[in-house]
Amino acid sequence: MLTQNTLTQERKLKLRWFVAMSSLPLLGVVTAFGIVPQNEITVIPMKTVMEEIAIPHVAPANSSAAAFWRNERVQRGDTVTELLRRLNVEDTAANEYLRNDQAAESFRKLAVGKAVQAETGADGSLLALRYQNGSDGQVVIERGNGSFNARVLPAQLEQRIFMSTGEIKDTLFAAADEAGLPEPAAYQLAEIFGGDIDFHRDLRKGDKFTVIYEMTYSNGELVRAGRIQAAEFINQGKSYRVVYFQNDSDHGDYYTPDGKSVRKAFLRSPLEFSRISSGFSQSRLHPVLGTWRSHKGVDYAASVGTKVKVTADGTVSFVGRNGGYGNMVMVNHQGSYTTVYGHLSRFTKGLRSGQHVMQGEVIGYVGMTGLATGPHLHYEFRVNGQQRDPLHVALPDATPISAQQKAAFQEATSGLNERLALLSNVSLAKLD
Repeated sequence: MLTQNTLTQERKLKLRWFVAMSSLPLLGVVTAFGIVPQNEITVIPMKTVMEEIAIPHVAPANSSAAAFWRNERVQRGDTVTELLRRLNVEDTAANEYLRNDQAAESFRKLAVGKAVQAETGADGSLLALRYQNGSDGQVVIERGNGSFNARVLPAQLEQRIFMSTGEIKDTLFAAADEAGLPEPAAYQLAEIFGGDIDFHRDLRKGDKFTVIYEMTYSNGELVRAGRIQAAEFINQGKSYRVVYFQNDSDHGDYYTPDGKSVRKAFLRSPLEFSRISSGFSQSRLHPVLGTWRSHKGVDYAASVGTKVKVTADGTVSFVGRNGGYGNMVMVNHQGSYTTVYGHLSRFTKGLRSGQHVMQGEVIGYVGMTGLATGPHLHYEFRVNGQQRDPLHVALPDATPISAQQKAAFQEATSGLNERLALLSNVSLAKLD
C-alpha cells in the first residue's frame, strides 16, 4: 500500500516538472514583447534660436491736433461771449468775428432754444461752428488761413415717424398737449376730421384719438412738425379713420381705408376753434334792433383778428361793406352753393372779386363791423340762393380714389392701416 502511494507521488512530481519546463518558452515570449532595448529609442535633438526684433518708434501724440465737438442751446439772456464759454471756446478772434462780422449776423439772432454745435481744439480755439438757419439750410463757420468763413449748406433733413394717443378731458388742444402731440399736428387733426366732426359742439369728454405723424429733423434738431400719415378719432362712440395717400408728385389727400375721400367739399366751420353764440333760427330777438326776426346763419364768437377760412374751393363774388353785415366776403362754389362771411374787421390783403380761393385759405379776420354787439363771425350757407343751416345741411363729398389708382392706394396704405389698428387697440385699451 505504501509502495503504491510512493509511485503515485513520483508520477505527480514528474508531471509538475514537465508542465513547468514547458511554460518557460512562453514566458520568454511575453518578456520579449514587454522589454524594448534602449538603443532603439529615437531622440529628437532640441535647438534654441534667439532673434532680436526691432520695436518701431511711436511719436508722442500731438495734443494740439485733438478736436472736440460740443452742443449747446441758446438760453434766454445769452450773449455771444456767454454762449461761447458754454461751448468751451476760448478764442479772442472767434469772439470778435461772431460779435461783429456781417456774415455772422444770423448767429447773433438765434432764437432761444436753438442748437449750436462747436468744434474746438484742445487749447479752446474755435475750428468750426454750425447751426440751423430756419428750415432753409445750415450755416457753417470754419477757420481757415487765419480767418473765418461762413457758408450756408442745404439742410440735411431727416423724417422720423411718431405716434400719439390721447383722450379728451377738456379741449382738443389740452388733450394733444398731454399726449405730446405738437400743436401743428393738433390743427391738422381738426382739419382732417372737420368735415365729419364739428369741434365746436360735437366734442365730448372721453373722445379718443390716435395719430401717426412725421417730424422733420436736421442734425438732431427739430425743424418742423410734418404731415399726419394716419389717424383715428372716436367721437361719441363712432370711429373715424383716415390715411394719407399721395395721388401724384404734387397732390395728396386723406381717405378712409376703403378709398373714400374724408375731405368734404365744405368744412363744417370757417373758424378752427371758437364757440357758437347764436344759431340758425326762423325767429330770434335781434341783439341790436331789439325786434324778432329770422337769423339765417350761425354766429361764431371769437376775438378780433381771429383768422376766417373759406370753407370750400370757389370764386370770390363780393368783397366790401354791405349794410348790417359790415365788412363781408361772398364766395360761390360749384354753381349752386354760396357762403357768406360777415362782420369782418378786415380782409386778407389783395383779396378781390373774381379771385379763385382754395378750401382753408384765409380770406379775412373776425371783427364787429355792421350790426354787431361784440366780435364774432356771421356765417351763412346758401343753396340756390336759399339760406340753410350750416350745422345740419348735407355736405357733398370730394372725389374718391379712382379705379385706376385703387391697387396703388391699397399697397401704399396697407401698412399704415395695420399700424394704426395695432396702436389703437393697444393704446386705447390702456386709456380705458
